[in-house]
Order: sequence, then structure tokens, then C-alpha cells
Amino acid sequence: MAAPSIRPATPADGETFLALVDALADYEKLDRPTAQARQRLLNDAFGERPRISVFLGEVQGRAVAYAIVLETYSSFLALPTLYLEDLFVVPEARRHGVGRAFFQALAEEAVRRGCGRMEWVVLDWNQLAIDFYDKLGARRMTEWYTYRLDAGQLRELAGEGR
Repeated sequence: MAAPSIRPATPADGETFLALVDALADYEKLDRPTAQARQRLLNDAFGERPRISVFLGEVQGRAVAYAIVLETYSSFLALPTLYLEDLFVVPEARRHGVGRAFFQALAEEAVRRGCGRMEWVVLDWNQLAIDFYDKLGARRMTEWYTYRLDAGQLRELAGEGR
């Protein structure tokens, strides 16, 4: 397999990006995004005011991976953090350096943006990814818990419907 290349996605890559999101949903045994969610993904990636940055990983001109990143902020570092929302490599392209090439490219992106760190989460059952992150030298954060409010809970907390 040829060396992978990583590049920012463009609006012309929209369908490829969505196909890779579908592949991730299938891999994680989740529902694929609805038509409305797919439109929001494209708008949030490529619209007038992008909320996310999308990168594609290609081997011999074929997209085999994608990543979504966005910035959060650390008040203690007083610097942005590059947050990796998704990184997915199609199974047949794994173990060929695509993941490592992605992390190198994203590290370069974090440095270019002046970030003080890069963070992400991993599912507890995804041992392949955990082993990969350990090999990269990434530190597993054990003192932090992830919490979430879903859309209905947000509306309730915001007082909608009162």
C-alpha cells in the first residue's frame, strides 16, 4: 500500500465525507445520520460559518479515512485545544500507517493553530484504538469523567415549554 496523504476536505468532498461517516456508524453499530443530520454535517463543515474542520486520508487517491476537529479552550493554559471528534480509518486500510499519518498531520494542525494540546475520547471497547493511542505515547486521562445532556435535556434545562 502506498504512503497515505492527509488533506483538508473541500465542499467537493461532501459525499465522500458522508460515506465515511456512514462507515463509522456501521462500524460502531449505530444508526447512520438522517437526511437532516447529513445536511447539517455538510453545512457545519463547508458552510458560510464552519463549526468543524474535516480532513481526509487518502491512499492512491482513494479516501480511506476522515477526521473531524474543532477547537475548545483551556482557561488554565490560556490556549486553544484541538479536539478530535472523529477519526475513522476503513478496516481494510488499517495497519498501513494511515492513523499515524493522521495524528502527525493533526499535530501539525494543532501547532499551526497555536494549540496547547490535543484531546479526544475513545470507546472503552475499542481496544485496537486504545493500543494505537498508547503506542503514540498519548496519556489516558483517568481523573476526568465525560458528562452529557441530550437535546431534550437541554431544552428542559433552558426552560423551554414553561
